[in-house]
Amino acid sequence: MKPSDSETRSDSEKPSDSVKPSACQLSGATAGVWRAIDASANRAGEALRVVEDVVRFVLNDAQLTALAKDLRHTLATLLAQGALPQRVALRDVAGDIGIGVEPPVSLRRASPADLVAANMARAAQAVRSLTECAAVVAPEAAAGFEHLRYRLYALERGALAATRARDRLAGISLCVLLDGRADLADFERLMATLVEAGVRMFQIRDKALGMPALAVRVERALAIVRRHSPTDPAIVVVNDRADIAAAVNADGVHTGADDLPAALARRVIGPAALLGRTAHSVAEARAAAADGADYLGIGPCFPSATKSFGEFAPPEFLETVSREISLPAFAIGGVTLERLDALAALGVTRVAVASAVTHARDPAAAAAALIKWGRD
Repeated sequence: MKPSDSETRSDSEKPSDSVKPSACQLSGATAGVWRAIDASANRAGEALRVVEDVVRFVLNDAQLTALAKDLRHTLATLLAQGALPQRVALRDVAGDIGIGVEPPVSLRRASPADLVAANMARAAQAVRSLTECAAVVAPEAAAGFEHLRYRLYALERGALAATRARDRLAGISLCVLLDGRADLADFERLMATLVEAGVRMFQIRDKALGMPALAVRVERALAIVRRHSPTDPAIVVVNDRADIAAAVNADGVHTGADDLPAALARRVIGPAALLGRTAHSVAEARAAAADGADYLGIGPCFPSATKSFGEFAPPEFLETVSREISLPAFAIGGVTLERLDALAALGVTRVAVASAVTHARDPAAAAAALIKWGRD
């Protein structure tokens, strides 16, 4: 049986007596440096443990948990090398003049995102101090700390994206994909009808519509949702076109493998906008999460009336993404009310639909039924 974190650490993480600093190394000019290393080591380890607990127990994100655990163990391994384990010899809690000195302003702790932000900042600062101080008394370890610091940034981005998206899309189980319709008036009527029916997220998608006309559709969609609920409007994202999303101040963009890479799309839409990403495999879903996506479109799940597919997402893929990745994931492709129970059995709690609503005899009633499923 694999030992838990609370059990005995591996030999690589246990303090080693093979290399001990001399008396002069632990005294005089470098004594304070060793104390700084000890304090920074403690701060970094504590902060990483908090982040690991958030991504593990709050987000239930297997990928981020594995990354956080790996970084924490890497830190422990670095601190067990050479003379570094002997830093505790100079630990002097009673004589620490920094104890009791409170910062004028403390980072708030009102949400999981706040916990991640505060503790990632603490970890990065502590590892930076380890890098600088190790250069003085244990230069062979400095490069390892520096590499660890850059890996921390990847964990920070992924964890903050997951917590932010979790809050932003809370309670949203349905995204309606809306084309440009026959004309602008028809588009506006349908959009207003669906907003009144309670739809809280839209993706404006029309491959055949020219850019000027598509931009106008998105602008009108934004005006409708903001007029209906000025303080908490429904989300409007644009399919493919990050440039249009940025130009009209939409809530985000949804991209696929043939569109701008996630990092470049983020540069266009900015840090606050939502970035959705289509994933057809677990590897693509994990890559999208690592690249800073805020939510996923996973599929295609079933034959669709609006798009033909060469193959469909296997149930194992949908189940793995739902279980291991905390980003909100919308099942897409031929989703209908009759197929929702099969998706729910795989852990899917969100769906993105087009024809099931837009081609329905009563679009408002169709949308309301899908929303009710999400609430139930």
